[in-house]
Amino acid sequence: MERLQAFKFELRPTGEQTSKLRQFAGACRFVYNKALALQQENHKAGAKYIGYVSMANRLPSWRKDEQTSWLKESPAHPLQQTLRDLDRAYQNFFGKRAGFPAFKKKGRGDSFRYPEPKQFKFDQANSRIFLPKLGWLRYRNSREVVGKLRNVTVSERGGKWFFSIQTAREVEQAVHPSTSSIGIDLGVAVFATQSDGVQHKPLNSFASHQRQLARAQRALARKRKFSNNWKKQKAKITRLHSRIANMRADYLHKTSHRISQNHAVVCVEDLKVCNMSRSASGTKDSPGKSVKAKSGLNRSILDQGWGEFRRQLSYKLDWAGGELIAIPAQYTSQTCSGCGHTAKDNRKSQALFCCVSCGFEDNADSNAAKNIHAAGHAVLACGGDVRPAKRSCAKSAAPMKQEPTEVTQAVLV
Repeated sequence: MERLQAFKFELRPTGEQTSKLRQFAGACRFVYNKALALQQENHKAGAKYIGYVSMANRLPSWRKDEQTSWLKESPAHPLQQTLRDLDRAYQNFFGKRAGFPAFKKKGRGDSFRYPEPKQFKFDQANSRIFLPKLGWLRYRNSREVVGKLRNVTVSERGGKWFFSIQTAREVEQAVHPSTSSIGIDLGVAVFATQSDGVQHKPLNSFASHQRQLARAQRALARKRKFSNNWKKQKAKITRLHSRIANMRADYLHKTSHRISQNHAVVCVEDLKVCNMSRSASGTKDSPGKSVKAKSGLNRSILDQGWGEFRRQLSYKLDWAGGELIAIPAQYTSQTCSGCGHTAKDNRKSQALFCCVSCGFEDNADSNAAKNIHAAGHAVLACGGDVRPAKRSCAKSAAPMKQEPTEVTQAVLV
């Protein structure tokens, strides 16, 4: 099987090269926004969508125009790739896989890509890479790159520049050394609880830096906008956000690697994080309730990185020869793993689960993880999207179906 893998390194450019990196990223952002504005004007006029080929044919005229002649200083291939990215964004929108493309802002996700391996040279032995109109750039060589080179993407984050090389290579289908399977319940108080009783405490990287970040933002508000001191303070805040993100990524990678190496089958909840972290402010005519409490819960949910954790588990298990199974999250926290009775009153508190039917007691997160594990076994056996069947109990009548609200569901996980 073919494995696509990216290797990311930190660049060490000179002052002149750093200036050109910003210039090239700005040129790609300008071309993207200009093409997007043209698409919107074309749509308002009632004309058909402009495809990539037609849009790319306009790029030479933009480079020759006196007002945008500075585009000549940037390499042509990254500008063409920017138009491909916009076309892909539109196709995802037409296919209802993503929202409508938005304009890019300066300083947010600045990047550009050389799409072909013949457009750059990679000298790992001397820790350098050659990029058109930039020359040879030094980088921090932290790992070996294996596979056939495909493309290279240059990006900026936290005031530092990075490049990511994508490679492709043929590998044999892996066979996982373990035969065990587990279910994982994700939460806020406990990041991940396994069905075998193992718990992973949350890192809470944002919460641990929240007061420091608030002080830095207050200091920024007291400075004159766009002054030198304002720019220095803004760069300080950017580095702080980068540190928070790096701590979270490091924790998620270590945890997902440990789980993927020890278990062949992992069952997780199919959580809709976007819905769970939606604001409760409501509208002017219909204001929401407990807005401050829900805002704090939203911060805690987003601080965990559940979506990234699931993504990492997916590809790491695939590489190791394992399998990831996503289970619907409904009722996993309210169902008894002993008798199958489902009721809202089963979960007495955040940590305690006590079945009102059979009296079974367990840690609430551990009970939910066992339900997820059982549902994963059902998926493997039946090959469908199923949940544990609700077994009837003589001590109580069958519970009525009641979908939990978003706030309740977020608290229970």
